[in-house]
Amino acid sequence: MRIAIAGAGNVGRSIAQELIDNGHQVMLIERQPKMLRPDRVPAADWVLADACELTSLEEANVAGCDVVVAATGDDKVNLVVSLLAKTEFAVPRVVARVNRAENEWLFTEQWGVDVAVSKPRVMAALVEEAVTVGDLVRLMTFRQGEANLVEITLPPSAPYVGQPIHAVPIPRDAALVAILRGKRVLVPSPDDPIEVGDELIFVCTAAVEDEVRAVILGPGSTERNRDRT
Repeated sequence: MRIAIAGAGNVGRSIAQELIDNGHQVMLIERQPKMLRPDRVPAADWVLADACELTSLEEANVAGCDVVVAATGDDKVNLVVSLLAKTEFAVPRVVARVNRAENEWLFTEQWGVDVAVSKPRVMAALVEEAVTVGDLVRLMTFRQGEANLVEITLPPSAPYVGQPIHAVPIPRDAALVAILRGKRVLVPSPDDPIEVGDELIFVCTAAVEDEVRAVILGPGSTERNRDRT
């Protein structure tokens, strides 16, 4: 893919290097000359320009990009970049960094954002994922909350421990996409059994999260979760 990243700070450069390592073509757009450091990510195309300026984005041929990432440290800038990328250049996928948690509500499709990545939310989810067994943890939200990436670590009391995946009545609008077992990542197949300590990774809509929790952990798990909230 061809990907444009607005903001060449530590976050933007890290994203760029990761994407380049995965075989993508990356362009970094930075408005501050002192932040223009091509030696840090030599395989990227570097552009000195203001990503909030329509003419700058035209000259950088943002319209030819598959993805735009608004990765600056300023939420106002990230919103403007997202809106221009989507409305003026019809970029198929716009990902925006949220710096301040109180601004997260703004990062919606009305501002051109397909995926908003909030550092505080991601960090909180990773903490929960590391320490929580026997409950559903939301790791990431896609498409303004229409779908979520969630994780459940199986306790010994889970009703389907030891049974194959095809025996588990996974609700509609939910899909088991991976099983983390120790240091292994398993692609689920119908005959694979699930074991105590497995981390089950689902993509599901918010509406069926309680159903997924109830199936995987037992009917009482949803009530226990509500008691804590």
